[in-house]
Amino acid sequence: MRIGVYPGTFDPITLGHMDIIRRGAKLVDRLVVGVTTNPGKSPMFALDERMAMVEREVADIGGDIRVVSFDSLLMDFAERERATMIVRGLRAVADFEYEYQMAGMNQQLNDRIETVFLMADVCLQPIASRLVKEIAIFGGHIGKFVSPAVCDDVVARVERDGRRGS
Repeated sequence: MRIGVYPGTFDPITLGHMDIIRRGAKLVDRLVVGVTTNPGKSPMFALDERMAMVEREVADIGGDIRVVSFDSLLMDFAERERATMIVRGLRAVADFEYEYQMAGMNQQLNDRIETVFLMADVCLQPIASRLVKEIAIFGGHIGKFVSPAVCDDVVARVERDGRRGS
């Protein structure tokens, strides 16, 4: 069985993420969407909220897609999931430089797991979770970047936290 892991913080999950999930799921028998924490980021949503959001968004894609949380080295997580590949999305040249370095380090940690890069759809390339949150905080409309349900989640969180800027 070919198993791929698509890791990320998904804070929140965007249409760009969904594009990579849909396309990545076609490359493997099972795609494991690994929802993780990143010590360098301050998440808008708690891990359990992000898990629920991702599970809801992938429910209608079809295929064998599992959503699993992890808080470890990616390669350790991939090994536990019996993955043979890591799926990563690329938006721009800047992404490639970072991802290329990470793929090299990951290969040093476990050379039995390949990294596969998928280019984001051209119309989705500018989307980044960080920017989606920033637009929402300053009162902009994020409906072009996330599903309607995620849009509602983000707007509700911004309003609940009183983060809306002026």
